[in-house]
Amino acid sequence: MKRINALTVAGTDPSGGAGIQADLKTFSALGAYGASVITALVAQNTRGVQSVYRVEPDFVAAQLDSVLSDVRIDATKIGMLAETDIVEAVAERLARWAVRTVVLDTVMLAKSGDPLLSPSAVSSLRERLLPQVSLITPNLPEAAALLDAPLATCERDMLEQGRALLALGCEAVLIKGGHLDDRESPDWLFTCDGAQRFTAPRVLTKNTHGTGCTLSAALAALRPRHDSWAHTVAEAKAWLSAALAQADSLQVGLGQGPVHHFHAWW
Repeated sequence: MKRINALTVAGTDPSGGAGIQADLKTFSALGAYGASVITALVAQNTRGVQSVYRVEPDFVAAQLDSVLSDVRIDATKIGMLAETDIVEAVAERLARWAVRTVVLDTVMLAKSGDPLLSPSAVSSLRERLLPQVSLITPNLPEAAALLDAPLATCERDMLEQGRALLALGCEAVLIKGGHLDDRESPDWLFTCDGAQRFTAPRVLTKNTHGTGCTLSAALAALRPRHDSWAHTVAEAKAWLSAALAQADSLQVGLGQGPVHHFHAWW
């Protein structure tokens, strides 16, 4: 089996449930070697974000150069980018190094509602980064912000917005329907071949900290082992559902705890 090297470009979470820490756990759990580039130092825990220290864009670029000039990277996940200058720096380095198989988690808000992307950076994300990536994974509020459109309230809206996002230039879109008030949690995958619906029963747990980070990292780690995004999404969602189902067995924090990344082992 080919060894997979996966890179995460994201902010930190010292409580370990989201961001770089969650991405590296996900890579390891799914059999990929993890490398990382840090875009922001975030003081956060299961109850919210207390402070953000943004890394200078030149240093983000320097980290990318260090990794990409030395390590074969098979897939990259991009998470929190915080500011316009960091979006621009990452976009420039992706083009310079001709990075392929990039999953962009369009992080704008933490689970607590705290902002993780400045409003001015949204247009840069849309115009500079989206055309370079393989897959974006917006939830419904993020999809609406990227399109400057009303929040989707049904699956028909999701279909319209998913197709509109695909038209912005990325290879594929996975729009997540977790904000819909349904028993199931429907996600829609859009590619040039059409749209495909994926569902999973809702797991009754408050411990969902880092779910978006974890899903996008799983998609990056698994994509090199599959021949399509559809097969990749199916495996990633099944693995995440199991991680959510075991989340209550962890005892981490007083708020929304993390999913159980290593549910298959302990």
